[in-house]
Amino acid sequence: MTTTAVTPFVLDVPQADLDDLRRRLLATRWPDRETVTDTSQGPTLEKMQRLVDHWATAYDWRRTEALLNGWGQHTTTIDGLDIHFLHVRSAVAGARPLLLTHGWPGSVLEFRHAIGPLTDPEAHGGSAEDAFDVVIPSLPGFGFSGRPTETGWDARGTAKAWAVLMDRLGYATWFAQGGDLGASVTAELAALQGREDIGLAGIHLNMALFMPTDEEAQAATPEEQVMLQEGGYYWQVLSAYSQQMATRPQTIGYSLTDSPVGLASWIYAMFQDVGGSHDEHGDAEKIFTLDEMIDDIMLYWLPGTAASAARMYWESARTGWSTPGTLEEPLTLPTGLSIMPGEYVRRSRRWAERRYTNLVHFSEVARGGHFALLEQPELLVEDIRATFRKV
Repeated sequence: MTTTAVTPFVLDVPQADLDDLRRRLLATRWPDRETVTDTSQGPTLEKMQRLVDHWATAYDWRRTEALLNGWGQHTTTIDGLDIHFLHVRSAVAGARPLLLTHGWPGSVLEFRHAIGPLTDPEAHGGSAEDAFDVVIPSLPGFGFSGRPTETGWDARGTAKAWAVLMDRLGYATWFAQGGDLGASVTAELAALQGREDIGLAGIHLNMALFMPTDEEAQAATPEEQVMLQEGGYYWQVLSAYSQQMATRPQTIGYSLTDSPVGLASWIYAMFQDVGGSHDEHGDAEKIFTLDEMIDDIMLYWLPGTAASAARMYWESARTGWSTPGTLEEPLTLPTGLSIMPGEYVRRSRRWAERRYTNLVHFSEVARGGHFALLEQPELLVEDIRATFRKV
């Protein structure tokens, strides 16, 4: 039986699950200390022990649970899969609908500091015309969305589901934003809009997922050469997680699902390596609080979605890491692009203009890295506002 119902979702994690987690944390079997004085071997033993001690003795999940419930959570079934999402309506009449898609190792909590400014702009330095209703789904296999039991849930399949979701919520015209995997899904939405009318009026990205051509690389300016060098460093040194999940997600899935500290170190490494501007890389606590990082980890631990989330990398690798906006098929939808200075995968404006032929807004943000809206919500919200004012 096919259902189009949208059902309220109230999170109430059994205390037994939290007690089991604490028991596992206190019984951790720790590895030896690293043999270097930096993070070149991964998260340091000292940092992980500090995080785990806070997690086991001071962290309060119920606070985060209340936050999620307070925003308003829902589920709906699309193509046989339960999709979990936040739906926060603005009190401003005529607020425009905005779909926000997170990445890995992110969650709906990536947008926690942006929900207020987006839905209630007058309370956050904006004007009423900048108000949005926000829809924030958990990617398939992430958070409290269902875990796919069949293949096919890559960025393109997810984009088709998101179009159904927005239609099901009654939005005839809407905008979309994303970074990381969310940028790929958002670009796929723009490509889908080019093939059929799904009501998408414009997009904003904080990551441009295309590869410069050999010709562009050879003709790179000094600034673009730095982008290529840093992108190469990322793929050669920092992307082991991606290689593993794109090729053998089930293998790493056993460890991530069974060990909370194993999962925490897997995710913490990303906060450490790519969070913040370049001068902040290597020190996650400079950018994020322990509670913010643990909150995110909990949205993988509690629903047991570490393995299913990893499989999205495998799905994407099978379809060639689909990157709409190539020179062969440029995206013509109005597009805004924010380039974070601490992001290793950066692209220049002239490269971007060849893929996004209606680039209505381009910004080189002053501070911040890979987790853009979590790190610099004020700067990114202003870029989102500026993009969609022009559409």
